[in-house]
Amino acid sequence: MAGKPKLYYFDGRGKMESVRWLLAAAGVEFEEEFLETREQYEKLLQGGSLLFQQVPMVEIDGMKMVQTRAILSYIAAKYNLYGKDLKERALIDMYVGGTDDLMGFIMMFPFLSAEDKEKQRAVVVQKATSRYFPAYEKVLKDHGQDFLVGNNFSWADVHLLEAILMVEEKKSDVLSGFPQLQAFKARISSIPTIKKFLEPGSQRKPVPDDKYVETVRRVLRMYYDVKAN
Repeated sequence: MAGKPKLYYFDGRGKMESVRWLLAAAGVEFEEEFLETREQYEKLLQGGSLLFQQVPMVEIDGMKMVQTRAILSYIAAKYNLYGKDLKERALIDMYVGGTDDLMGFIMMFPFLSAEDKEKQRAVVVQKATSRYFPAYEKVLKDHGQDFLVGNNFSWADVHLLEAILMVEEKKSDVLSGFPQLQAFKARISSIPTIKKFLEPGSQRKPVPDDKYVETVRRVLRMYYDVKAN
């Protein structure tokens, strides 16, 4: 019997958070090893665990998987969150890709200067409300179903809820003009596995703080400043 998936990353969100979300949504228990020192990271490198010399890395089903999208695709397919046919999978990929683009504007946020954070906050809200949320609002309105694809819970729904909550951390009323997404958020949040992940004490990570940023910079030897888009 295969053991639990094991996640290698920092004790914070970053690119691994979507993996945590998807495993949690599937009801899969997982273990984590947090990178806190450069030595831990170099041990993974020297041991050949990081194919492209970067994390996230997930041990699952006898594989040491890197590349976030590949990890997520595998988990989605393994736990029946990737549609019932090729067409549905293509739609899921398309929606996840759009959501990834939006998340990209938020991912860099902790590494910005105070001044750039305020600029980026405005960018995040503008992109969400003028490009991404209107698209998903239209999808849900046009097909009148509970979920984004095939009226079945999928990776696309998990990813969109994660993104919505991330944007709401930047502007709490950002969904005020999107009734379909408001209902979607409530609906997906009430799914038992998601509801459990949203409760205090779960493996969901909080908004990245200065300690997280310092750890990432130290382990990866990031000695440069990130610039806002």
